[in-house]
Amino acid sequence: MNRAIRKVGAIRALGAMSGTSLDGVDAAIVETDGHLILGFGPSDYRPYSDSERSDLRNSLGQWHGPAVDKAAELVTFAHAEIMSEFEEIDLIGFHGQTLAHDPRGLGTLQVGDGKGLAQALGVPVVWDFRSDDVAMGGEGAPLAPFFHFACAKWIKADEPLCFLNLGGVGNLTYVDPSFDGPEEPGALLAFDTGPANAPVDDLMQARLGLPMDRDGAIARGGTVETGALELFLAEPFFNRMPPKSLDRNDFAEMIRLVQELSDADAVATLTGMCAAGVVQGMEYCPKPPARVLVTGGGRHNPVLMEMLRVALDCPVEPVETVGLNGDMLEAQAFAYLAVRVARGLPTSCPGTTGVKALVGGGVVSGVMR
Repeated sequence: MNRAIRKVGAIRALGAMSGTSLDGVDAAIVETDGHLILGFGPSDYRPYSDSERSDLRNSLGQWHGPAVDKAAELVTFAHAEIMSEFEEIDLIGFHGQTLAHDPRGLGTLQVGDGKGLAQALGVPVVWDFRSDDVAMGGEGAPLAPFFHFACAKWIKADEPLCFLNLGGVGNLTYVDPSFDGPEEPGALLAFDTGPANAPVDDLMQARLGLPMDRDGAIARGGTVETGALELFLAEPFFNRMPPKSLDRNDFAEMIRLVQELSDADAVATLTGMCAAGVVQGMEYCPKPPARVLVTGGGRHNPVLMEMLRVALDCPVEPVETVGLNGDMLEAQAFAYLAVRVARGLPTSCPGTTGVKALVGGGVVSGVMR
């Protein structure tokens, strides 16, 4: 039987995220009233197998067809498997897997059956978080900034700071914690900075049969090719004012820019491109941030982190330095956003996605009272 949702007070929500790195499903519990973080609960990770990852890769960039149907079934199964391990859950936030993102064209596609999950797990599920934002003129991404604002309050930040997520794509959230709420003009600015781990992972897979450059070991032995870096930064995307977003494969030509380079130089150059996109993006911050807190897989790459520390005029630290979990932050974000949707609160605003008005996007499946 579906658990009822209280109109006030704390909700114990389970969020799940399958990101553009295609490594697996993160799931984590957050206790929140939709405004403040009241506590963090258990978390877990369900990796994709090699065959599952291959099926997901084969569906990237597609909007319909057998490959998309197969990916949707795979994603739903993987999420049901990990979510069933959690107990005493009031609400689930299910992001699904992004296969294609073209907000000014065909829209945005996250596959996975939220309705089926609600029926299978007996818990209300909030899903399809991005479509309403895109329909109202927004980019549909990034969506974690409202949660980043709550995290800034949680750690009692008293100066502007940035959260930098380095997943398959990089995205930056500038937070001014002096504001009372994330929807207030000036409280948030968010946008994608450019490709992050995805091109490195794709090159590693294609050349060496490895899923990633673990610990930056390959990049450390290479040299950044400045000519390729200059061509990369000449892309019109970097001169567009934020908010702005990217599809995972928007910069697929990066691989061609490094195709003549050795493995080490190619990986070093792609890593340098990720850092350069972030540095370029920091110029859009309304005020210089006091610090940059890094989440996502890229924070485990010491070569990338050192590139950022050298280039930026403020401390660059993994989010663990303030007591947050960088592996689970996005899953936690969708737990938090699910509660906001359930309570009729906005999940994006003009400063985060460029949407024309405040939007509380998301489809709710299951009984909610």
